[in-house]
Amino acid sequence: MVVGETSFEEAVVALRSIGEPTRLRILALLALSEATVKDLTEILAQSQPRVSRHLKLLTEARLVERLPEGAWAYYRLADGGCGRAMVEAVLAQLIAGDPTIESDRRRLAAIKEAHAAIAQRYFAENAASWDRLRTLHVAEGAVETAIRELAGNRPIHSFLDVGTGTGRMLTLFADLYSRGVGIDMSHDMLSVARANLAAAHVDHAHVRQGDVTALAAGASFDMVVIHQVLHYLDDPARALKEAAGTLVPGGRLLIVDFAPHAHEFLRSDHAHRRLGFSHEQMRGWIEAAGLELTLVRDLPPDEPDGLTVSLFLATDRRLEIASAA
Repeated sequence: MVVGETSFEEAVVALRSIGEPTRLRILALLALSEATVKDLTEILAQSQPRVSRHLKLLTEARLVERLPEGAWAYYRLADGGCGRAMVEAVLAQLIAGDPTIESDRRRLAAIKEAHAAIAQRYFAENAASWDRLRTLHVAEGAVETAIRELAGNRPIHSFLDVGTGTGRMLTLFADLYSRGVGIDMSHDMLSVARANLAAAHVDHAHVRQGDVTALAAGASFDMVVIHQVLHYLDDPARALKEAAGTLVPGGRLLIVDFAPHAHEFLRSDHAHRRLGFSHEQMRGWIEAAGLELTLVRDLPPDEPDGLTVSLFLATDRRLEIASAA
């Protein structure tokens, strides 16, 4: 017997998992925000082993996802599926202003404020370095305008930001996608991204730790953005191939990076591994990844010795090939 998108037995497990006071409180919190075991321990005033046990049961019931991040792990409600629908249905029936839920929410808000303060301190400590780099190319607002123009206004079901950094691309495209994911290796930058997404009230995206040159296999996204990431990598071609592998048939890959330049100080002062990319080089990597380069746009700098920002839009042509056959 099948109930919705899951078996009868799985539905029973999910309902049993929901029907416990602490686990229901956890689900109500995760419906608002990702959280660590430490966060939930502080909010619920329960021991770490007990909270971990509840999270383990919720994860096994496929109601919650565990996202490892170095020595940490973040938990969030699972995307879609019958379990998610059950959780949302139960939470919708809770009395507005319930004192237990409201108390938990206030504690969560306080913890998120503390996280945001830590993240912004990190950002401030590195802002001077990043600001110097920004003065070398056209204003960031102009770059973002060009990014949106190239991407167009077509709705995006699932969006991936590779090397998300501050989470800016997740915010920039938030009005277009239904589900957004940001990947970054830096725990500090992920903290900044989470704080920025919360401040922008972007609640349909999450970030997680991951290697841009070893993304999870499987076509899941209909748009992927790699914004100012490739010049940090020893093997940009591998990163492009990995990103292409996450696209659904007909999906698009948008790359933003610098054109070739001679600013050697970017290697020593900003950890750049590559001093820009030519159109020919990028085209070769894109085609080797099984995509077609469809649009290119260069944004020249305001100063003669500045950096040109190049935008490349590539498309997965499997849908067109299949329809032609």
